[in-house]
Amino acid sequence: MMKAAVLNHLDGTFQIEEIEIDEPRGREVLVEVKASGLCHSDLHFAEQDFGVPLPAVLGHELAGIVVAIGPEVREFSIGDHVVGSLIQFCGHCPACIGGRTYQCFHPEETLRGDHDHDHPHRLTRSGAGVSQVFGTGAFAERALVHENQLAIVPKEMPFAQASLLGCGTITGAGAAINTASVRPGETVAVIGIGGVGLNVISGAKLAGAARIIAVDRQPQKEVLARKFGATDFIDASKVDSVAKIRELTGGGVDHAFEVVGLKATSEQAIQMARKGGGAYLIGVHSPTSTIDLNVTIDLLTRQVDVRGVYMGSTNIKNDIPLYASLYLQGKLNLDDLISKEISLADINEAYTELKGGSIARSVITTF
Repeated sequence: MMKAAVLNHLDGTFQIEEIEIDEPRGREVLVEVKASGLCHSDLHFAEQDFGVPLPAVLGHELAGIVVAIGPEVREFSIGDHVVGSLIQFCGHCPACIGGRTYQCFHPEETLRGDHDHDHPHRLTRSGAGVSQVFGTGAFAERALVHENQLAIVPKEMPFAQASLLGCGTITGAGAAINTASVRPGETVAVIGIGGVGLNVISGAKLAGAARIIAVDRQPQKEVLARKFGATDFIDASKVDSVAKIRELTGGGVDHAFEVVGLKATSEQAIQMARKGGGAYLIGVHSPTSTIDLNVTIDLLTRQVDVRGVYMGSTNIKNDIPLYASLYLQGKLNLDDLISKEISLADINEAYTELKGGSIARSVITTF
């Protein structure tokens, strides 16, 4: 038995309940959760129908200690400090073999399937299955995760900061470094200065961008954006952000990142890119969302590259240890991402604050 924040209805609220977690089988690893970040993506899944059966345990920014391993586990030992990620990969399809684990053809292989007749569910409540969203289910005291979804980090790494590596950092910094391949001297715009947006700024700074323009409707975010490396800030509530960026850069940026998940801001990112530049859509939209795109003007004439970004094009086995090392060297700011550390019981209040947009990340560190 363990405590978990369970989603019973698509109303964005969680109930703290006692549920059962199975023992590790096959290549599964049982992790004692020490920190779990509150990502906005979980809130989308808690409020909108993405096809996840309820009841469910969400949470995917996971850091903790390995307490048990399945008989087929290859990489981990009891006592290892690990970070979990929602990137699920089989390890043997053409994408995985090519290093693009984020594009795996068979991510379902990290989950229990029809062949697991005797033990079909990792999580249960009164004998009935509970969905483990993203294969992690980190809003709980423990998580049972396939080893392909975990990466080892140094034991010197504090758990709260480590948890952010599993989604916010790899998505944001990875979008700049991996997906866009930002080069030294290039210009960048970031729309939406929340936890992921701040990591985009960090990644662009690490890549050597000469100008990083942060765009948000909340002017109080300017101080934090500049702390992470923004050279300019645009208050989108007061000015036309597209026109202002074109003015500042003489026609548009090399790379425009949208981290909000709205039609209007996605279209603005496309317009912010210079001729031959790129627009990278990171923010999670509603399942039915569409955007307007002028093929002749935007794609053919202006030659803008429009790219959807999934998890920062990350290979977690390489990138998570890399970012942990950069943090420990003082080259990657994770400390200022953490607005507050909370208990599992405070999850609903923390998500209410996150909706308001005034905080970067709350992290559960007490279970």
